[in-house]
Amino acid sequence: MKFWLLILACSLITACALNSPVESKPIPELGDRSTANQLGKTDMDRMADVEIEENTKSLRNLMTKLYKRNPHEIVKSTPDPVEKMVDWVFDGELQHHFQFKGMDNKQGTDAIFLAFNPDYQGDRVLAYIVGLHTMLLKAHGNKTDFYFTDTIDPQSIYNVARNIEIAAWKLSTARDADGNLYLLTNEINDKDRNLSFEREFGKMIGRTDLYAIALAEKSQRMISRIMQSLATAVFLPF
Repeated sequence: MKFWLLILACSLITACALNSPVESKPIPELGDRSTANQLGKTDMDRMADVEIEENTKSLRNLMTKLYKRNPHEIVKSTPDPVEKMVDWVFDGELQHHFQFKGMDNKQGTDAIFLAFNPDYQGDRVLAYIVGLHTMLLKAHGNKTDFYFTDTIDPQSIYNVARNIEIAAWKLSTARDADGNLYLLTNEINDKDRNLSFEREFGKMIGRTDLYAIALAEKSQRMISRIMQSLATAVFLPF
């Protein structure tokens, strides 16, 4: 019962983060539903499975949207279509291990900083998304499938949620020497109002925050809540 209450709470948090009517969508189902696989999982493990899988889907969506809004970035990496590039990044981990020479193999917050470095001439979308994804993976022990023997620190998960907030703020505000945004995202003008990037980040933050809080309650560990102004915020350790 607790597990389904948490899922319900997650839906409510996501709805608040989106600030828009809740769409009717099926509850996410994991790929491996075999009895043998599920026997080694607690409710918290299943919640972790859903959280990391859904956040990865959000990152795939963000990468696709960023490339389509910033087509000059993907040509720095490949002549292939956007969808093929996104699939290669997320499905080709065994080949590249999220280490790319054009980014000096940077990961986590180092890769996010690289995306907004004025001297960087490489693919800023790739650097940004790889930074976010590897940050999430590290906080989860570099795993995407969880069992009762796994230990995850709720403080690390909480800190990652704050880091996603900071990364989202940088994406919407960081500008080059000419005053242009490094990467175009939301579009608001007299004709169009596209806030799909903001909504996707809201989903990620809601899921990650809920999992951190639930994990802390389950393990009886306290979370140190750190208040920062986004304009001066620094990335937290994870």
